[in-house]
Amino acid sequence: MSTAGKTIDIPDLINNNRIGSFQIGMLILCGLCVIMDGFDVQAMGYVAPAIIADWHVSKANLGPVFGAGLLGMLVGSLVFSITADKFGRRPVLIGSTIFFALCMLVTPLATTIEQLQLIRFITGLGLGAVMPNAMALAGEYSPLRKKVTLMMLVSCGFTLGAVLGGLLSAALIPAFGWQSVFYVGGVVPLVIGVLMFFLLPESMQFLVLKKRKLDKVAKWLKRIDPTVNITADTQYVVHEKEHKGAPVLQLFTGGRAKMTILLWVINFMNLLNLYFLSNWLPTIAKEAGLSTANAVLAGTALQVGGTIGTLVMGQLIDRSSFRRILLPCFLVAAVAIALIGRPDVSLAFLFITIFIAGFCVVGGQPAVNALAASYYPTTLRSTGIGWSLGVGRIGSIIGPVLGGELIRLNWPNSTIFLVVAIPAIVSAVMVFAMRGGPQTAAKG
Repeated sequence: MSTAGKTIDIPDLINNNRIGSFQIGMLILCGLCVIMDGFDVQAMGYVAPAIIADWHVSKANLGPVFGAGLLGMLVGSLVFSITADKFGRRPVLIGSTIFFALCMLVTPLATTIEQLQLIRFITGLGLGAVMPNAMALAGEYSPLRKKVTLMMLVSCGFTLGAVLGGLLSAALIPAFGWQSVFYVGGVVPLVIGVLMFFLLPESMQFLVLKKRKLDKVAKWLKRIDPTVNITADTQYVVHEKEHKGAPVLQLFTGGRAKMTILLWVINFMNLLNLYFLSNWLPTIAKEAGLSTANAVLAGTALQVGGTIGTLVMGQLIDRSSFRRILLPCFLVAAVAIALIGRPDVSLAFLFITIFIAGFCVVGGQPAVNALAASYYPTTLRSTGIGWSLGVGRIGSIIGPVLGGELIRLNWPNSTIFLVVAIPAIVSAVMVFAMRGGPQTAAKG
């Protein structure tokens, strides 16, 4: 595609060119970063039994450690997403990756629960900054026709990282001890961070709006379209404008308040469901009479369903709209979750309902992230995604705690899962309420 040279419409140029090696490389780097994010977030869960045996502590002692990591991620999402909209996605993504890598390498030095709790909180600060910035950067280099699919593929790395973490931990811990999991979880993202320093581009839209490093913009545009004609007086168009004032307050101005609130509620409810199911499903299944192997497979079925859901929904949304896909998705999730708790069902029926719940809940979360990335403009994109996820992570903390309380009250499984189906219904109602909102919120 040849361009005149005086004015270059950056989104139009990206939309009208095929996805080349430059963009694929950027997406791979973002995806690898998110994979290690998922690995490191779940690492504590995989090593917990070994630490309990090694340190001779009770399971209850590790509760605050899990909570500290999630709290750190919450704070990291809120703080560093704002930083990225001010200074750029690239420095924050690279810095947070190297930061949590170093924290992982320090983790084996902990000798007390209190030290471990502090380290996990600090590690969570870095982990919380990864997803919002990886999603924002992936979306800004993707053509509109494949934007949601590519963003959801990057987001899917989190689940893949969690699965790989389980497989690697199972092999590493018996042979090298629980510390080895943190060494791997530190060295690999450290290498990725160095690669990103040399290879990862900044958002071109961000640089144009901030009027910074326009020579870099020209260089990266040439990588996308070698035929583009760029001269010293070339002007760049990004169809957006700079937003002044506090970024968080900007989420509620310009007609964005309704969508911001809806996104926050959906994130809260869906992550509450996701973390309840991820944390308690194997335990509840075991206590319901399943063998240990089948109980573990029940948790695996949830994640497999989520991975497939991410791959399928991304393409469906690109061909339709967020609203048309997510509304039935969350309604089906509510039915599937309620059916999980039914007594005296066959093992096949149970696994099918768990798979469907994972497809809709775990697979739906990347779609919600992509919705936020598609809705907010460039100068608010990281803040919009980060604060949606940050509010959602309050739900991720409440979900496991709520599950523990319901179990402590000796409620039957059928009642517990009926209660847990309610957040999915609320999510569906919030998606329905998007009707009549800004068209970018639902892709038309």
